[in-house]
Parts: sequence; C-alpha cells; structure tokens
Amino acid sequence: MTRPGSLTHRFLTAVALLVVSTMPVRAQSEAEMLVAAMQDGGKVVYLRHATTNPDEIDTGRLGSRAGQRNLSLAGRQLAQELGRAFRELRIPMNEILSSPVFRARDTAELAFGTDRTTVTMDLVADDYAGAELQRMLGATARLLRTPAGRGMNRILVGHRTPLEIVMRRSFPDTVLPEGGMAVFQPGGDAPELLGTITAERFLQSARIRR
Repeated sequence: MTRPGSLTHRFLTAVALLVVSTMPVRAQSEAEMLVAAMQDGGKVVYLRHATTNPDEIDTGRLGSRAGQRNLSLAGRQLAQELGRAFRELRIPMNEILSSPVFRARDTAELAFGTDRTTVTMDLVADDYAGAELQRMLGATARLLRTPAGRGMNRILVGHRTPLEIVMRRSFPDTVLPEGGMAVFQPGGDAPELLGTITAERFLQSARIRR
C-alpha cells in the first residue's frame, strides 16, 4: 500500500493520468453528424418515400391511386414517426415539396401536414414524368443546389431513380432504403452530398433526446 504524497504514489498517479489522457475519444457517428447538420439548417434533405406495398405495380397513371404502388400500413406509420422525429429534433424547415405520386405525397402529408406540403411535378417519379422528364430532372437539380434560406432546410419528398439520374450515382437500398434521407449542402454548380441516414437511425436519434 503506497502512502499519499510518497514518490511511488505520485508516480502511479502520473501514470494513471497519462493513460486517461491518451485514451481515444469516441468520434461522433456519421448519423449524428448528419442530424446536427440538419439542425444547423441551410441543407437540402431528400427524403425517399416511406415503405410501400411490394405487391402493387405502377401503371404510370398519375391520378389513379389504384394504379400505383402505395404506402403500406407500416409505411404510413413510419411517415408519421418521421414527422414527429423532425419536430422532436427541432430541425428547421421552411419549404416542404413533394412528388404528386401518392406514395411520396402521402409520406409528406402524413409527416409534415397537408397545409405545409407543396405538391409539384418538379419531383415526380421518372416513370410518371412522360414528356416532362428532362424538365423535371432539371428542376430537381435546381432544388438540390439552391439554398433554402438562412438557417432553414428544404425538404424534398420523392423517389430514388430521379435522384440517381440527377446526381449520376447509385443509391441502392443499402444506402437509401424507403424512408431514408440524403442530406445535401447546396450551392455552386452542384450540391455536396454530406451523407445518407436510414429512417430507423433517424428515429433512434430522436429517441435518444427524449
């Protein structure tokens, strides 16, 4: 047993402090960094529609709910949970735009409210765009690279394929599953992709803060 103040005691204390000071600091996860980036504002968040019914088939009839792949019951619940998580995380937003295809529109309206959602052909699914495909892709690109306003985020609720075409990169289900989000820093000729976050991980971030 060493006496307090003895040479041996001081040596052991110094060693203990050295060990503590050299222990690696746990880095913040990419998901938490993305959440923090959204909380700071000034981002564009591309939200892929929530979970859909896999046994339904798209027909390309824009106004026909029966002819589209719609949200499943789980997808409708997920959309509501995502909206609640946005509010709990206090993520600022001043613009919420959605594709008119029902799975995207329903996601936006269930998450953020019908009164806050603007439905636009600028985000329509590629197989529903018809002759407006190139115009739609150009509009999506502009929405991704144009800032939403100081301290605010723009939320785009849409489909994976148009995002892949505009960004010229793949967003497989492992990267951007249904309900997942791609977070962009707008500005310049092209937006910077900060990263992607799944719905499950986003909801977890909200639960941690409750």
